[in-house]
Amino acid sequence: MEYARGPYNKFNETEQWIRISEGCPNNCEFCRETKECGKEPIFFPIPEIIRNKVKIMDMNLMYKPECIKILDELGSKRVNGKVVYYELICGIDWRFMTQEKADALKRNRFKNIRIAWDHSYKLSYKIKDCIDMLKKSGYKPRDMQMFIVCNWKIPYEENCLKLDTLKIWGVQVSDCYFDNQLSPNIKPIYWTEGQIKDFRKRCRNHNIMIRFHGIQVEKMK
Repeated sequence: MEYARGPYNKFNETEQWIRISEGCPNNCEFCRETKECGKEPIFFPIPEIIRNKVKIMDMNLMYKPECIKILDELGSKRVNGKVVYYELICGIDWRFMTQEKADALKRNRFKNIRIAWDHSYKLSYKIKDCIDMLKKSGYKPRDMQMFIVCNWKIPYEENCLKLDTLKIWGVQVSDCYFDNQLSPNIKPIYWTEGQIKDFRKRCRNHNIMIRFHGIQVEKMK
């Protein structure tokens, strides 16, 4: 299924949802971003910000060379004399994270930080580098959330290993199911039905521990 294209600007009484860019060079086979965008990002004008809570739907804002400039422009907005708080709906791509970008997210009031750990567990050291940059900028591990693709070619056992490591880091998890499937209508593709149900239960228990008990097994050196 293809991700919706073009600019986006919707709002209700409390929130606003915008999309101000397209494009990602990764071409991941499970991703909904359009392949046509390729390595040339497409930009749309930032719409008038009319709510103090804004969710940004861009698939990979960190990849854009103009990223920090965009973040600072968003951070300068005021609504009724009050600052605006932002969220990136899609997970941060660790491949394009720098300390300067992490600092820009923090100073421009981006909340509920999400990171994408889509591929092999072997990339854990790269994911940890991304977490450390966000921590250095002022974010707490329990305020982060890790997107993990499930029911895909990454085996169930490997995703369980990711979950164990996230316990050590004290980071929450969001299990995302291949082909945009949502519970309770998840059909087994690369995993069994039992594995899907078990992993969903593990994720729920994991987040309860992190969110309400602040569990962090140990610090990673």
